[in-house]
Amino acid sequence: MDRLGVRNPRGLAAFAVVAGGMVTMAGAGVSGAGGVFVGAAVAGVGGDLALQRCAPGLIGRLGRLHIGETLRFELRCVLLLLLLGRIHVTGPIGLASAMALVLCLLGGQALHAAICTLIRRRRRLAVAARHVDLRRLGISDRPPRRLTEWPGLRMLVYEVSALAGLGATLVTGDARWVVAGLTLAAGGCAVTVLALLPYLVRSLRLPGPARVLAEVNAWLGRHRPETVLYFSGPRESAYQVGMWLETLAALRAPALVILRERHLLEGLAPTALPVLCVPDATHLRRLDLGSVRVALYPANVGENIHLLRVPTMQHVFLGDGDTTAGVDPYSKVYDQVWVAGRAGRQRYAEAAVGVEDADIVEVGRPQLDGVRVREDDDRAPAAIPTVLLTAGDESLVRRLLESEPPVRVLYRPHPATGGRRSAAHRRIAAAISAANERRAGREADEPEDARALRAEAARCRTELTRRIAAHQARLRRAHADEAMLTRDSAAPDPAPPEEARELSEQWHRAHWAASPPWSHQIIEADTANAPDLRSCFDQADLLIGDPSGVVSDFIATLKPYALVDTAGLGAQEFRRRHTVAHAAYLLGPEDAGVDDLLRLLFNPAGDSLRAARHELRAYLLGPMTPPSIQRFDEAVDALAAKGEALNRLRELQTIREGAPDEHQPAAPCSCAPSAPPPAK
Repeated sequence: MDRLGVRNPRGLAAFAVVAGGMVTMAGAGVSGAGGVFVGAAVAGVGGDLALQRCAPGLIGRLGRLHIGETLRFELRCVLLLLLLGRIHVTGPIGLASAMALVLCLLGGQALHAAICTLIRRRRRLAVAARHVDLRRLGISDRPPRRLTEWPGLRMLVYEVSALAGLGATLVTGDARWVVAGLTLAAGGCAVTVLALLPYLVRSLRLPGPARVLAEVNAWLGRHRPETVLYFSGPRESAYQVGMWLETLAALRAPALVILRERHLLEGLAPTALPVLCVPDATHLRRLDLGSVRVALYPANVGENIHLLRVPTMQHVFLGDGDTTAGVDPYSKVYDQVWVAGRAGRQRYAEAAVGVEDADIVEVGRPQLDGVRVREDDDRAPAAIPTVLLTAGDESLVRRLLESEPPVRVLYRPHPATGGRRSAAHRRIAAAISAANERRAGREADEPEDARALRAEAARCRTELTRRIAAHQARLRRAHADEAMLTRDSAAPDPAPPEEARELSEQWHRAHWAASPPWSHQIIEADTANAPDLRSCFDQADLLIGDPSGVVSDFIATLKPYALVDTAGLGAQEFRRRHTVAHAAYLLGPEDAGVDDLLRLLFNPAGDSLRAARHELRAYLLGPMTPPSIQRFDEAVDALAAKGEALNRLRELQTIREGAPDEHQPAAPCSCAPSAPPPAK
């Protein structure tokens, strides 16, 4: 709701000024109070400008309520004519001229909006792409943003011109001033319409679906991808396809990504893989995917059926090892289900949803191959150990902050638990800030060279933040639209994924080097410039959280972790319900067991669950050798070979079924006429 501006005090105040100005203008127009009218109009324009700047979400909400910028502009124009009719300054000819100019202004604004809409729709190609050479389509540039965007600001400029003329008329009594102001406003609107016409003509010449599909098929015929990652879903589920991009890029066989929604393409992480976005199912069916042998599906969604119907591919659902997500009867439509380890296989066996055990393949978690693993049994404890906390329990946070000996807390709330807008989160953040203030004096006890190194790391982090922002701007090409990005992505990428990866690694090193080892941190997963989860794993000596995928991933580090039994189920029942709890230290209600857990941080020799974590890691994620990416690649190759063999078998069967029986007379050739054509 905050993002919509409903709880934004400045946005609400600006809207109150706009509404009050409108009511005052109406009253002044009826009574003929020109000075009051101009003052209220200026206040309304200022309020609208404030809305543009401080509450864009509220502007969108007002538009959905049909009281948007255009309606407010039109109402103020009508009220201006009402005032002119009441004050009798212009005379009949001047009033008629003003009415004509207002009609021209309103008509021009409507025409401008219609042209922008038509250009935007025409520039939405049947297939949008990244790293696919479609330059032969001859896609033109989009219109400049100053012509197509910020309509509210343009209308405010027109209003200011008209109000300036009205004010001069009221002061001098000369009607020509208001006519001149309206003429300037209408003329400016006409200029923007005329400037858009060349871009409209070029947009009308853009290729239609048939030509775009033909060009895409030509590219597919040249590059012949063998593996495809297929995904459909809402904007917030984009991470499900993003997490597989590096894995797909590491395969030996050429690969392709197919997305079904345009918003997924907009938010896709940097990748060198070719990507096709095909929103229409009929267009998807017309793609030449005959070279593809393996199709990978990260999510069980209804749109999968549009590719599942292709019989020449082997279809694979990328299942999860320790959750019930995707473990449903729909899973049996796939040729195989790939899971991380034996836990995933057992999930399907217990669910009895019709997936045969022979069709389940354990491939590990390639995303976790780079996680730093701690295997040393006699490691020395850190001076100030780090606790990664993903459970937002206030009393638990306070116990950690007040711990003696001290620990460092990395608090990373899950975005789905209410985020930074929840009251509990705000109280936890305040407690962490207060704890950091109490520890601020530690810096004075540090050697000068240590403080200098941290200051240099902080400067490096600032510079890297700037470079990452510039890199992302180059990647987005801020003045490009979907069609231009499709056209330009065929050229060498000005911001390759390798550069993004290196910048990210440097930023993380600088971030942790600039952070005092005793300073607690609040890490917002849904904000920019926040450390990623893997780097938090590397920093942590212990994780405390709820049963989740984050905990399953942390098990790959082999570091100790604890789970919070908030419902008071007891150790036996809690471990029965949650596989990840089998090697976890358990914290009961009212933070029971926290003191023992903290003592473990300073006495690693007392870690009694080390062997259990090794067993659970193998159970959930498979063996540590060979690496998961190697197992994944081998699984792709094996399934592709199986698919190729099945396709050849089908071809042979088709040939046999179509061959004439040697004991039967041959069928007549269908291309020869069965009878001579009738005489004319």
